[in-house]
Amino acid sequence: MKKILIGLIIGFISGMFSAGGGLILVPVCTYVLKMNEKEARATTLFCIVPMVLVTAIIYNKNNFLNWNLGIKCAIGGIIGGIIGGKLLNKISNKYLNIFFILFLFYAGVNLLMR
Repeated sequence: MKKILIGLIIGFISGMFSAGGGLILVPVCTYVLKMNEKEARATTLFCIVPMVLVTAIIYNKNNFLNWNLGIKCAIGGIIGGIIGGKLLNKISNKYLNIFFILFLFYAGVNLLMR
């Protein structure tokens, strides 16, 4: 039940703000569900796929989806996902944490500056 509740909260945040899947779910999987870093990241990606697809369908029905931009970004995302997935096995958890913290810091500062 706890895991479904976590999914519900993350799905709500993701649907409302188009964020939260990875930003919130990775730390939740790591610290609340006690998963190791790499397993948490892989599981998070698996969880995000259905949330993103359902949300995109709803956004599309409301004419909020820019297909041209979305397809181009998806192509880059697929290539980046392949590279990132392969690098995940080569980078230690310590450096993954450092990169993730730097990314979160950058994202937070970027939001504040808007």
